Amino acid sequence: MIIAFALLQDVPFINPANVVFVYMLVRELVDERVATEPELQAVVLTCLYLAYSYMGNEISYPLKPFLVEDSRDAFWDRCLGIVRAMSSKMLRINAEPAYFTEIFSELKACGTLNSVLQSA
Repeated sequence: MIIAFALLQDVPFINPANVVFVYMLVRELVDERVATEPELQAVVLTCLYLAYSYMGNEISYPLKPFLVEDSRDAFWDRCLGIVRAMSSKMLRINAEPAYFTEIFSELKACGTLNSVLQSA
């Protein structure tokens, strides 16, 4: 559903820069403390929301697709926590091409590893 909304925008969300940005957030925020599938979904959807808004696109559709809890406060608290924890890396990935390339290479390596594991 979120991807369908993103595809309707003038500037497509699914592009290498945004995918790398989302990957950077998710790899830092998903760890052993994320214990359940609903928690994982909440973190990933929040990362998508932040990436979409941070990368300069106007969010002109409802917040509802990003919410998995009954409380909007939980979503906004998670947003603020992510921004506090990741703001330096969020700025760095846009300011330093070498850092972007490092994250992009890591993401490509994950895809390559996944392909190798699936074919084994």
